Amino acid sequence: MPRPITDFGVLTLDCYGTLIDWETGIWDALQPLIAANGRLDVTRSLALQAFGRLEAAQEAATPGMAYPEVLRRVHRDLATGFAMESDDPIDEAFGASIALWPAFADTADALRSLQRRYRLVVLSNVDRDGFAASNRKLGVVFDSVFTAEEIGSYKPDPANFRHLL
Repeated sequence: MPRPITDFGVLTLDCYGTLIDWETGIWDALQPLIAANGRLDVTRSLALQAFGRLEAAQEAATPGMAYPEVLRRVHRDLATGFAMESDDPIDEAFGASIALWPAFADTADALRSLQRRYRLVVLSNVDRDGFAASNRKLGVVFDSVFTAEEIGSYKPDPANFRHLL
């Protein structure tokens, strides 16, 4: 039988997709590439599916790579995959876009409510600077934050979850 959530004192959260709307952030950050290439046929759904595949492959191939560089390389690979032209400034802007990704509308209120009862811990596939930029939108100070940068690997690597223990 599952234990009630009130039995726990610590909640571990992912950040991107849980607290931060990474899909909107990625889609918005892809707009300069799409516009520069006049590719109105590249839909949000297609772009996000391709991003997910390419990001997972890049993270698996380079587990110690900083997340902005992962984003930069994935952006270039997305451009290639959709037969679009990119350049270093557009790739670099995409790599730095995490600071612009929005929080979900209910995130800050939900976190403040949860923090009254639980210690809150974040385990995320980003770097410290990227999380710090996102955290400014979240309205709380987390009890602990663990990033892929400090762990040296990306989820779903079991090392990330062992690090929590």
